[in-house]
Amino acid sequence: MELWSSPLWYACYVLVLLGLSGYGMHRLAIVYLYLKHARKQPQPTKRFEAPPLVTVQLPVFNELHVVDRLLDSVANLDYPQDQLQIQVLDDSTDETTEICRAGVERLKARGFDAELIHRTDRTGFKAGALENGTRFAKGEYLFILDADFVPNPDVLRKTIDYFADDRIGMIQTRWGHLNRTFNLLTRIQAMFLDGHLELEQTARNRSGRFFTFNGTAGIWRKSCIADAGGWEHDTLTEDMDLSYRAQLKGWRFIFLNQVETPAELPVDMDGFKSQQHRWTKGSIQVCKKVLPAIWRSKVPFVVKMEATAHLTSNFAYLMLICLCFLIYPNQHAAPDFGPLTYYIVNVPIFFFASVSVILFYLTSQKALRPDSWWKEIPYLPLLLALGIGMSINNAKAVLEAIFNHQSAFVRTPKYGIDQKRKTDWKKSSYKAMKTLTPVVELLFGFFFLFVVVEAAIDGRWSSAILLLPFPVGFFYTSVSSLARLLPSGRQMDVQTAEVDES
Repeated sequence: MELWSSPLWYACYVLVLLGLSGYGMHRLAIVYLYLKHARKQPQPTKRFEAPPLVTVQLPVFNELHVVDRLLDSVANLDYPQDQLQIQVLDDSTDETTEICRAGVERLKARGFDAELIHRTDRTGFKAGALENGTRFAKGEYLFILDADFVPNPDVLRKTIDYFADDRIGMIQTRWGHLNRTFNLLTRIQAMFLDGHLELEQTARNRSGRFFTFNGTAGIWRKSCIADAGGWEHDTLTEDMDLSYRAQLKGWRFIFLNQVETPAELPVDMDGFKSQQHRWTKGSIQVCKKVLPAIWRSKVPFVVKMEATAHLTSNFAYLMLICLCFLIYPNQHAAPDFGPLTYYIVNVPIFFFASVSVILFYLTSQKALRPDSWWKEIPYLPLLLALGIGMSINNAKAVLEAIFNHQSAFVRTPKYGIDQKRKTDWKKSSYKAMKTLTPVVELLFGFFFLFVVVEAAIDGRWSSAILLLPFPVGFFYTSVSSLARLLPSGRQMDVQTAEVDES
């Protein structure tokens, strides 16, 4: 106990909370920028006299459950057929390739200019497939769709005219959610993504900050890609990397939050974790790669600051892990500076570190669902808990990026689930890679359960309530993953990961 009574513990605790509060202030800044610029809907400065040729690029890897749905939706695009080229960029190692081949033949029979480009050497993974496909693209405009997306027929009609302005390099549409209410996890994921796509992307784009291509459901100008140096595969988020390089070259991007392109959310915890690990690690890799160039550039200081907050935001997961180790000592040995000092220090920290998150996601739900946003309020505590529970998975990704650790490139399994088709996804051979992370999460869950129970027994009810999301979050992420390890008697798992050696 003497070790814990050291003021050093309390100092570290306050510093970590201040760091988390800093990112909370950034969220509030995003909310402010969104509210300030939300009504500034972009409009095309001029229009094409005739629809230009568009190449639709469909990067695919082991997607047997969804590739037919993707091809059908592309065939239904409301755009002149003679002005469409469809590229299926297939790196699959299973029967997906034959499904793609059959689908391309169906498109050709209907008169589409469609081709299957199959690689057996997956160098660069998705970035490598896009780089390879772009060499054969006939169109100046490249509409990229991941396999789990189902574009609305009018998406090209609503977006293509923005490219009549020669300064526009990329158009991003807002993701929708095909299976938002499939289960609790998809519902919370949808709220996470809504905050990013509706608030962050809109606020950044319309306030003149950097904003990024989301990897899919967007259209690139081919000459913009070439001018920025092309697709590079030294990070796991090639979309973010290319976006910053292109904007540093002076290209303008447009985010159309009013144009929705629906997609399928991961329905199981392991798939969600693998997706978050890849996105988190990739963002830190991009941070290391482009942040020095941003600060050397001539963009305004406020733009540099916001880009820094954006690119470093996932360091908050490291802070959250540090906080996990500091909470218990602080509960027992925090210096007593008197009630006034306690509230002066803790109330602002609590507001910026916690309340800011709630305001952020409530604002996004109110913007997207003005008549039913209040129905999402009960899910906010679970959203906070899931964010805490994901801290171990994502902090591991941050550390791997910092120390240049080459980890497995894990695809996110998709099962063809939407609100109309309730596929029995548990029968699929596609599974996310198993790790020991759920065991660590389970141990954290038991530890924080002890901390919460002890606080309640001691009569510190405010602490017990505020700390309750910690055991809930860790138990949720761990038990959801560990349940998948139980023998099911079904087909053996198929390895769906490749080692990124780039």
